Amino acid sequence: MRSLLLAVLCCAAVAVPSLAQDAPPPSDTNTVLHPGDEVRVTVWRNAEMSGDFLVGVNGALLHPLYQEVPIAGVPMQEVDNRLRKFLTKYESDPQIVVIPLLHTTVAGEVSKPSLYNLPRGTSVGEAIALAGGPTQYGNLGKVLLFRAGREYKIDLRSPLNEWTSRPIESGDQIIVTRHSSFFRDIFFPLVGLVGSAAAIVNVIRTK
Repeated sequence: MRSLLLAVLCCAAVAVPSLAQDAPPPSDTNTVLHPGDEVRVTVWRNAEMSGDFLVGVNGALLHPLYQEVPIAGVPMQEVDNRLRKFLTKYESDPQIVVIPLLHTTVAGEVSKPSLYNLPRGTSVGEAIALAGGPTQYGNLGKVLLFRAGREYKIDLRSPLNEWTSRPIESGDQIIVTRHSSFFRDIFFPLVGLVGSAAAIVNVIRTK
């Protein structure tokens, strides 16, 4: 029994590595749109040209008229300029407001895992809150963020952490991991394995 406990403790030491907090990348002040993002366009006194529209695979809005205006991959100021210029075909001085809704996945141990289109400026912490917050097993001390081909490990337990207010970017994938439990994840499975092995040995001995 003593040797079994020692083996379990050794396994636990190997299975629970320390988590290094990744530093945030430089803030992206020039948000750009990608296919799958959504844009909220408001044109004063023009309901037909207003609404929430997806960016299609061709980089333009999925709208009968806006579809001829490419807006993906350029700063939001340029998006605003292009749409405003396009609208001058229909009115002399169009008043337009363009708000990007960024394509963001929030999954793992959250109450409502899903793909969300969130307003620019939404923080990583706010995105998790909009997904219903962490479940009872959710570990805010180990949140994974996949962004532009990189993985970041984030600890959101401290309000002073820079990541808490860090804004999302288009295409972000936010994964709330599960709290690890020594007894649930290591001890009980190992004891079960040892018990199974003992049962097999007993069967062999009785033959």
